Amino acid sequence: MLSTLIRTIVVLATLAFLTVLAWPAIAGLQNSWVIAHAVSFRGLAVAVAIALLSLLAILLLLVRPLRATTALLMVLLVIFGAVNSGILLHRGLGSDAAAALAAEPTDAAVTVLSWNTLGDAPGAAAIADLALAEEADVLTLPETTEETGVLIAEAMRAAGRPMWVHTVSFDLISKARSTTLLISPDLGDYTVTSAAGSGPPGNTNVLPTVIAEPVDGAGPTIIAVHAVAPIRWEMANWRSDLDWLAEQCSGGSSGGDGVIMAGDFNATIDHFAGRATSDGAVLGDCRDAAAATGSGGVGTWPAWAPALLGAPIDHVLATPDWRVERMRVIGTEDTAGSDHRPVVATLSPATE
Repeated sequence: MLSTLIRTIVVLATLAFLTVLAWPAIAGLQNSWVIAHAVSFRGLAVAVAIALLSLLAILLLLVRPLRATTALLMVLLVIFGAVNSGILLHRGLGSDAAAALAAEPTDAAVTVLSWNTLGDAPGAAAIADLALAEEADVLTLPETTEETGVLIAEAMRAAGRPMWVHTVSFDLISKARSTTLLISPDLGDYTVTSAAGSGPPGNTNVLPTVIAEPVDGAGPTIIAVHAVAPIRWEMANWRSDLDWLAEQCSGGSSGGDGVIMAGDFNATIDHFAGRATSDGAVLGDCRDAAAATGSGGVGTWPAWAPALLGAPIDHVLATPDWRVERMRVIGTEDTAGSDHRPVVATLSPATE
């Protein structure tokens, strides 16, 4: 009797654990320590489930008294792997067919390149070359200093694509405490409205976010995002950062031509759960360009891991004022020095 009770407890505990890992929002645990990390790596979860199934298959063959329990655990792992695989397929694995929703962007389209550079690691020349190759109008560069931003702008100007540089730094001790935003003059004049000091209501808590608004009110508010990572002692700041970013991506508060925000959110779509304020949005009123183009399951961190095993924590988001034309995770810069992959998206005004 005791043995049966223990086995029942083991199976039920495993069911509860796997359910929370597969869909933590069902229990409101998507922003909890450990669970937040585990749900970031759905591809890895599938791989781990397959490995555990192999071990349980051996146990099934060798230990006769545990066969019923082992078989139940295997069924649960199969379901767990299938659910995670289904979610990844639904969000998209970045096929070429899904990467572009339109044959050609409109004349008013804006191309946004975002790359956490790990403290200027790739170098100004490499970043500028990538921006020029992608014909970027906006660069959001977390962990990039003003000095490097100026060098990037100079290189792009020499190539016929000038940029204005806007940097917010919380201090000059760590490069991670700087975020740089480059905007093409073709989009008009912009001014930084986010506070230079950390914490709401003026900025994210630990790492700076740059908010730039058009001087004449014509054009989108552009936000270069850097939320803190959900490490154990920063969980409260991380949750606060996501709440604050959701407020910034509000159609009601942005005015003008809506909001485009991009950068290192240190969060996947799962972590955004509960922070959407309109249908189809994932954060505030903003929609995710990767999810719209079938690339939402492609990992952007860490760059050294296969993309399908990584965490998609770098995003390009926009309010419904903007229509996603193209989006992709760039996999050609994995050895450039950063631990993040760049992402690039092209957006057009929804009214065109």
